[in-house]
Amino acid sequence: MNTLLLTLIVSLGLASLLGFLLGVFKKVFHVDVDPLVSAVREALPGANCGACGYPGCDGLAQAIAAGDAAPTACTVGGAPVASAIGALMGVSAEAETKAVVLFCQGSLEHCKPKAEYVGIKTCQAAKLSVNGTKLCDWGCIGFGDCEKACPFDAIHVAEDGIPHVDYTKCTGCGICTGACPQKILSLVPVARRGAVALCSNRNTRKAQVIKDCKVGCIKCGKCEKVCPKSCIKVTNGIPVVDYSVCDSCGECVKNCPTKVLSLVEITCAKE
Repeated sequence: MNTLLLTLIVSLGLASLLGFLLGVFKKVFHVDVDPLVSAVREALPGANCGACGYPGCDGLAQAIAAGDAAPTACTVGGAPVASAIGALMGVSAEAETKAVVLFCQGSLEHCKPKAEYVGIKTCQAAKLSVNGTKLCDWGCIGFGDCEKACPFDAIHVAEDGIPHVDYTKCTGCGICTGACPQKILSLVPVARRGAVALCSNRNTRKAQVIKDCKVGCIKCGKCEKVCPKSCIKVTNGIPVVDYSVCDSCGECVKNCPTKVLSLVEITCAKE
């Protein structure tokens, strides 16, 4: 009994001493926090995803307050966060809200594998070893490097073999775009109007494109011919749109024989 009581007294004494010392150290080594840094940090969403290039929201807040990063640096927060931080910094800050788009429709139904792949099941490994697993060398490999990289659970590879984006969750952080070795995931402003080509096959031979993928761009040029604004051109094998001219009329979408073209407002629509 005496041993138990003595142990309790010693433990309480050590705890009190440690608490006192921690309080002393806190006062001795206290560093004043810049109120601007705290205010900017409060305005940030707190995702700590690192998409801005800084070590979490704390690091970004310090960089913005110091003038080393723009008020629009947080891609996750988008326009509302940029506006709030701009007000704190005394500047006008406008940011586009973006979402990720897969420039490929080469599902397993439309684009067959080259052969049975027995290597490491990552897109990066398949790209380095056999230049991808599909007949289309530019197409989605489908092992889900983007899915693994997404910190918001917004992109998943479905049974059809390609990733699908949940736009109710996608923040436009862009982390998945860096994880894709094919570079066929890109950020697109959700407020943009106009057509986007959901294909990255740059092979100029129509017959080979049709053989490789049933929904690939066959470079027929119909989109160019029917566009009333002449704002779409097949460039390096892919239709490219001048969004400063495009009014989203949809003529190119309706006349595309392989349904490669889609309007941005439909592609990035929230379900």
